[in-house]
Amino acid sequence: MNYVDGAKSIDLKKMQHSAGEVVSLLKALSHPDRMLLLCQISKGESCVGELEDLLQIHQPMLSQHLGALKRAKLVRTRRVGKHINYAIANTLAMPIIEKLYGYYCLHSQPI
Repeated sequence: MNYVDGAKSIDLKKMQHSAGEVVSLLKALSHPDRMLLLCQISKGESCVGELEDLLQIHQPMLSQHLGALKRAKLVRTRRVGKHINYAIANTLAMPIIEKLYGYYCLHSQPI
């Protein structure tokens, strides 16, 4: 850690990089349907049809949101026959997803 005028300072380059990653994560989480998808997928791998039925998110919105989560590297895909299954890809994001799930999905109480 560096000191400027006797105060501790941050490693600016490292923090800028980290801040960019956090902002990307928060953008991906910033839509209610994407939060629902992540909460459901965090409980186990799911195919598109299951997600559509469980969450009542219809095509093409479902595909758009899954694509956004995939681009954000939060989910990964696996082909099983004709089906595409989605699973959580970024385990670093799981504590945040689990905390939000606990507050909003299990208890329905705001933070």
